[in-house]
Amino acid sequence: MGFPSLQNFAESLGASSVGEYRGAVTAARFSDSQAEFEALHAGCGVYDLGYRAKLTLTGEDRVRWLNGMVTNNIRDLAVGQGVYAFLLNPQGRILGDLYAYNRGESIVVDTDRSQVEKILATFDHYIIMDDVEVKDQSEEMTAIGISGPKALAVLRAAGIGIPEAGPLQIFDVTCDCDCDCTKCTAVRRECIGPESYELWLKPPDIKTTWDALVAHGATPVGSETLELLRIQAGIPQYGVDIRERDLPQETEQARALNFNKGCYVGQEIVERIRSRGAVHRKFTGFVSQTGEALVPCSKIVLGEKEVGEITSAGSVRGHALGLGYIRREAAVPGKEVLIGSVRARVSDVPFEI
Repeated sequence: MGFPSLQNFAESLGASSVGEYRGAVTAARFSDSQAEFEALHAGCGVYDLGYRAKLTLTGEDRVRWLNGMVTNNIRDLAVGQGVYAFLLNPQGRILGDLYAYNRGESIVVDTDRSQVEKILATFDHYIIMDDVEVKDQSEEMTAIGISGPKALAVLRAAGIGIPEAGPLQIFDVTCDCDCDCTKCTAVRRECIGPESYELWLKPPDIKTTWDALVAHGATPVGSETLELLRIQAGIPQYGVDIRERDLPQETEQARALNFNKGCYVGQEIVERIRSRGAVHRKFTGFVSQTGEALVPCSKIVLGEKEVGEITSAGSVRGHALGLGYIRREAAVPGKEVLIGSVRARVSDVPFEI
């Protein structure tokens, strides 16, 4: 993030615990994770997004080339709009996930730092005679997130003029606040609650912006709470819930797929699955019936038959929740299964708790 020490930076934000998360060192906790979770649902939480990397694509062929690389439609992406997409290998297996934003003169790819090395290597492999230049700007640009029903009010109270925007819209914002920065880039996020935004800033501007948001009512939130929020929302994480052996339709992330965009790497497999019928398993949620914790990597058993596995788990509002894959014929909400030694039921996501 451009700081001498990421741990020192996290501590400077007031973190009581610091740890590695999705490829970066960040604030793990500020207070109690359950209290932080409630702040995101009832008020406004602010959190470090330094674990997200920014790759900038320039060159005349950038749109055509990236459209031929990922599963969503880059060709028709309006300026100021983003999409979520998968990067596949020729066998249709998932190499990574990312957001791509059309910035007019460039495309910005936003992904976890833990994925950057693989994504850059894959991009480099496929750029042959194309006029495309890829630059990793992760040390020049970082981000913070703001979520909760009061997020927009807190941003505006802090002098950050966020306009009305739809999911994955990206726009420049001129700030009139106590921060040293005068301009930043904002994104209206998807999936994480009704009001959720990102502010993309230069690293030296993060601390003053963070302090301004906290001064106007935002509650600092750590990565432990972000994990609980992710699990409650039922959003799979690459490297945890989505692995290279998985197929796009198994993840239930229809938002990543476009079937009218033309050819891309791995498209033949994705189209074959769509035309011939569903895959045999799906990503879904599970709730412990006894309150006992669900454990990642535990096998899911129905009757005497193994039908799936847990990939993520956490406790939210006293409910032990899990995410994972199960055979489609067993993926009936309310159906009881055995996960390890714990009785549980299949649940739709996001969890209603």
